[in-house]
Amino acid sequence: MPELPEVETVRRGLAPVMEGCLIERLEARRPDLRFPLPDKFSKRLTGRRVIRLGRRAKYLLIYLDDESVLISHLGMSGRFTIYPPPGAEPGDEEEGNGRHDHIVFHMEGGTRVVYTDHRRFGYMDLVPETELATCRHLGGLGPEPISNEFSSESLGAALRGKKSPIKSALLDQRVVAGLGNIYVCEALYRSGISPRRLANSVAGKGPRPSVRIERLVPAIRDVISEAIEAGGSTLRDYAQADGELGYFQHSFQVYGREGEACLTKGCTARVARIVQSGRSSFFCPTCQR
Repeated sequence: MPELPEVETVRRGLAPVMEGCLIERLEARRPDLRFPLPDKFSKRLTGRRVIRLGRRAKYLLIYLDDESVLISHLGMSGRFTIYPPPGAEPGDEEEGNGRHDHIVFHMEGGTRVVYTDHRRFGYMDLVPETELATCRHLGGLGPEPISNEFSSESLGAALRGKKSPIKSALLDQRVVAGLGNIYVCEALYRSGISPRRLANSVAGKGPRPSVRIERLVPAIRDVISEAIEAGGSTLRDYAQADGELGYFQHSFQVYGREGEACLTKGCTARVARIVQSGRSSFFCPTCQR
């Protein structure tokens, strides 16, 4: 599933062709994705101008000139692809017309932005901008991991009293918004914390942030920032809006490396894998305590 870095990469890729531009026509080729599309979806978007593109957690936000916001979640396999005006290059008119190309934004000038979703686990919704922060999609989300609101103090307070494993706690979007399985595994490895350790023991007992929290917060920030700069991680369906693949997967230190040697200098252990809440956790049993 695309996580925060992948969605941020998509936002950056779409911004140059969508921000400030008119949606001349919105083509919905089916009435639903994971959930039914909003009522009169095509009509409400046709003729609207895109003011700007934003992101919250794993959601892409398209701000429109009628003070509404199109919220898009990519689900497991959703992706946006930019196609030039038909005829700009040989064969262009055939692109974006596949069986899984469900939503087409026909932008002024002829550029098309096509939403493709093989599994249809993604979804879209329209909400008034004034209700965005409290809507059912975004209400209750925790701080962004690369924002000023995310700190050792805020994470320690959110984890204090939680008896779930730290891996599960970090995947809770109410604790930190946008983190997913890949980047939690990588951050826990960098901070030397076992995914099985209880969240409250990471937080510590006192009011001040624990040593583990002080290691974990910058590890999360660094992993997310590096992944964004690398264009995200390409696993199965993910690609950037321009069709390019992300390459942060080449920097994985534990994720997907079960049985391979730990990369910490002097460590002779091998990366292990366990299943937590139905998801694979990769870690070094020696370096992560």
